[in-house]
Amino acid sequence: GYEEKVEFGVLVSFAYPIEDADGEESERVVVATTRIETMLGDAAIAVHPEDDRYHHLIGKFCKHPFIDRKLPIIADTFVEREVGTGAVRITPAHDHNDYEVGVRHKLPLINILDDNGNLLDNCGEFSGLKRFEARKKVLDGLKAKGLYIETKEIPMVIPVCSRSKDIVEPIFKAQWYVRCDEMAERAKGSIAKSELHIIPEFLINTWNLWLGGVRDWCISRQLWWGHRIPAY
Repeated sequence: GYEEKVEFGVLVSFAYPIEDADGEESERVVVATTRIETMLGDAAIAVHPEDDRYHHLIGKFCKHPFIDRKLPIIADTFVEREVGTGAVRITPAHDHNDYEVGVRHKLPLINILDDNGNLLDNCGEFSGLKRFEARKKVLDGLKAKGLYIETKEIPMVIPVCSRSKDIVEPIFKAQWYVRCDEMAERAKGSIAKSELHIIPEFLINTWNLWLGGVRDWCISRQLWWGHRIPAY
């Protein structure tokens, strides 16, 4: 549904201006992404806590070039110092790893896409655009503001839906869950109380390991196949 070809397999580097105490640009931090349009949902910039290059920036703020939003510069061991510039943009609503970082640092979940892949009203001048139209427009905007650095080719796996053959885009949506922590504790306790026996016994450690990392179970699906959940 696009008049022009959409480019994939490229890594775009651009700079975020860093504000000083007076709100003026003091320096810049360079980040890179293969999905430049999702920078409209950025909530923070992360660096490794032991990276001497960025230690002086932790706690400061970047100014988003298109949205009235300040992005805190946070420290997290999720960042690999040797990869790219060592500074990573965090988009909790559109990336699984970024979501985990966002939870740890209590970052806002800024969803920028609707179910049809169009940009929402929180995207400023890019609102209403199709996601891949926005990809080109955001890149042009960064160039106009002097924040674009470079584009490199990079090998990558493109997630494609098996049904629609469209590009899969992670987005944050409300779901129904079954709370599993209490059930896990009861299951672990059944071993300690000898109510349940595992043979051979050395697998008890595996049992406890599995139950120790249990998460709430998502029971809602965006599919019509199967039983519908009687929850309203």
